[in-house]
Amino acid sequence: MKILLIGEYSRLHNSLKEGLVALSHEVTIIGCGDKFKQFPVDYSIYARICHENKIANFLFKSIRKVIGLDFEKIEKAIRFYLILPKLNSYHHVQLINSDALETYPILSRFLYKKLFKKIKSRSLLICGDEVPVVDYWFQNELKYSVLNPYFEDNSLENQFQFPLKYRKENYRKTFDWLKENCQKLITSDLDYEIPMQKMGFQTTFIPNPINIDTIAFKNLEIEDKVIIFLGINRLSYIKKGINYFEKALEIIQKKYTDKIEIIVTENIPYNKYISKYNKTHILLDQVFAYDQGYNALEAMTKGKVVFTGAETEFLNQYQLQEDEVCINALPDENEIATKLSYLIEHPDKMIEISKSARNFIEKEHNYKIIAAKYLTCWEV
Repeated sequence: MKILLIGEYSRLHNSLKEGLVALSHEVTIIGCGDKFKQFPVDYSIYARICHENKIANFLFKSIRKVIGLDFEKIEKAIRFYLILPKLNSYHHVQLINSDALETYPILSRFLYKKLFKKIKSRSLLICGDEVPVVDYWFQNELKYSVLNPYFEDNSLENQFQFPLKYRKENYRKTFDWLKENCQKLITSDLDYEIPMQKMGFQTTFIPNPINIDTIAFKNLEIEDKVIIFLGINRLSYIKKGINYFEKALEIIQKKYTDKIEIIVTENIPYNKYISKYNKTHILLDQVFAYDQGYNALEAMTKGKVVFTGAETEFLNQYQLQEDEVCINALPDENEIATKLSYLIEHPDKMIEISKSARNFIEKEHNYKIIAAKYLTCWEV
């Protein structure tokens, strides 16, 4: 079977591809590689001219500043249009979200319509910001969401341009069109499943696939210092609550000067990011979450102790105890510092969580089992 996956922001589609290929299917990924993360794709729609040609980059930035026209979005649309003739004989196509092409919504709809004439079986994956998800966050019924900092300070609007764009009519129109033209809506974790259900959508919940065959587990060896890793993505810094981690690190740095080593990186490619945290014991992922995202899951697979989303809804979903497979990171630097302190002083607990994390991934996120669930959902 030939399967087309469009968009890649977290390595989800790459891991799904690996699972599908292991089950003897042919898979193609189209995407941008998500800027500095540089995820692999089979056909790239990365805006190379806008980014790599200095003269063009300066000219296009000037035009965008004056009249608001974004040539990066236009270049992505053109690149996808040129790939369209190659996209024949596919049995299924999945979009990673309604803005999978990262272009203007009107161009997205034009291109989707052309693509959907070729492929009749389609699914829309909800694994990040999306129209109904953002709508539900604005109802402010959850105890917190990624929009909490924005609700507290509207001057941060520029920092939340990605989720807030889904409030605009053009993006809403694209989602509504896809909702009517995709047979399946699929959610990848509870951060999106909960809002979609609350907003009245019928979805299929399929956990993120993790390639447990290529990601090796390593027993935590705590000899001299406990090594703590924080990888910062400036584009999602406030949205993920990274400031709470930074404040917590300041607290424990003073308290455990000789017992810890802290590694902080910022906006580095995925492969470098992975190599940096390989030697660490604790990884600080994100605060405003109820379930784990992709970075957290990969780190848990390696046996790292991860501070991330692990709320009551997650514990109930998988029948787990609090902080059993990862540490629930709350928007409170003192609470985070307290949990870090406990682990530093109880290394045996870290080793216990490390092993539980790997077992959990093997049970709930095995990429081949997850790939089979997608095939069943797609019914192709």
